Amino acid sequence: MDLRLQAALEQIYTVGVAEQQDRYQTALETFRHYFGNAGEITIFRAPGRVNLIGEHTDYNHGFVLPAALDKDVLLLVRPRRDQQLHLINLESDFPPVAFPISAAIPTAPAGDWSNYARGAAQTITQQMERPPVGFDGLIVAPPPYGVPRGAGLSSSSALTVVVAVALAHLADWQPSAVQLAQLCSDAEWYVGTRGGIMDQFIALLGRRDHALFLDCRPAANGDYRYEPIPLPTDYRLLVVDSGVHHRNVRGEFNQRVAACRAGVGLLRSIYPQITHLRDLHEIDWRTLEPALPETITAATLREQGVDLGEIPGLDTAALLQVRACCRHVWSENHRVQQAVQAMHNSDITALGSFLNAAHASARDYYNISCPEVEVLVESACEVDGVAGARLTGAGWGGCIVALVHETAVAAFQTHVEQRYRQRTGRAAAIFPCQAGPGAGWVATV
Repeated sequence: MDLRLQAALEQIYTVGVAEQQDRYQTALETFRHYFGNAGEITIFRAPGRVNLIGEHTDYNHGFVLPAALDKDVLLLVRPRRDQQLHLINLESDFPPVAFPISAAIPTAPAGDWSNYARGAAQTITQQMERPPVGFDGLIVAPPPYGVPRGAGLSSSSALTVVVAVALAHLADWQPSAVQLAQLCSDAEWYVGTRGGIMDQFIALLGRRDHALFLDCRPAANGDYRYEPIPLPTDYRLLVVDSGVHHRNVRGEFNQRVAACRAGVGLLRSIYPQITHLRDLHEIDWRTLEPALPETITAATLREQGVDLGEIPGLDTAALLQVRACCRHVWSENHRVQQAVQAMHNSDITALGSFLNAAHASARDYYNISCPEVEVLVESACEVDGVAGARLTGAGWGGCIVALVHETAVAAFQTHVEQRYRQRTGRAAAIFPCQAGPGAGWVATV
């Protein structure tokens, strides 16, 4: 292996460096198989993430506490002489794609994987003064070292970020990590998901052995307040994939966005200065609750003069669970701040209790759990040495995250695997994870 690449991998990965060397070497050989041997190959990576606590708060300008993982998406590229992107994805159900880079790139059909790359290419091109550089690219993401799709670990954002990082690098354009995170968040609107900035932010600003407290409300100058928080040294993050996968563009996600916007619109008659649920953080929930309907439709809101803004695919007749969704976001913001304080105080018991409470809120008020996830959380909490466990990601399946003492990892894996298979007939994929660094250039070989 190229010594420059070997040295880079030792800086990126805490464990499993030898396995990563094999993975990267195989990726290089695969790239040359598809695109030939002529010319250097540049490698980029972007990590998946697990959100320790703070679910569905980011697009409400709230607080989150994610960590970048050592599970990542690789992108190997070789520049082209034209302004085309030719992409091959190693995942078998993703066909190769090619499209011209421009400031207005037509979308592929809904659900097409290339829309994440198209959105990144369009958004980055709109910001650059010089013409973009096209490239041949190989995307390497399959587990066990890649980010599993649809599991709530933000594989789609990792793909968006790694394409954006490559385009900026090849054009010798050097935006700040915060600026690039905002652009990547904007790029995902191209796909139709009305999310926030958390996934892109942690993908770019992650740090080894740390979570990242992020205030998702930008200051007037566009800056964000964030703080790396050391993770407990004797505990491990174990991510468990339920095998029940979702698509982030599904209507349920945008209905939750709509419910939160509805809450803001309705409460604005009392608090005219508010723009997001975050603005209500210091007001007692008991004061807010009576002003929020349990359910209401977008059509009725429109009749009342409440503007929800653009939300693709929103069924205007669907009942929005306004009160419950707003209650989750309001309480979750408080839990994130309490969890950060517990970590500063090395109070693992308190931290675990906040994780458990966050799961209950996501299940009962935001209604984003499912039976398989409930089995995983229950099974995890039966193991001695587990401080807390909760679903992570958008919901409706995907993964849970558990904070597990290092001496209990083996018992956790055995118990959760057995209990999950007994009760669901499914196999649970368990990923002991390390918090790793953010996205960027790896090496040119």
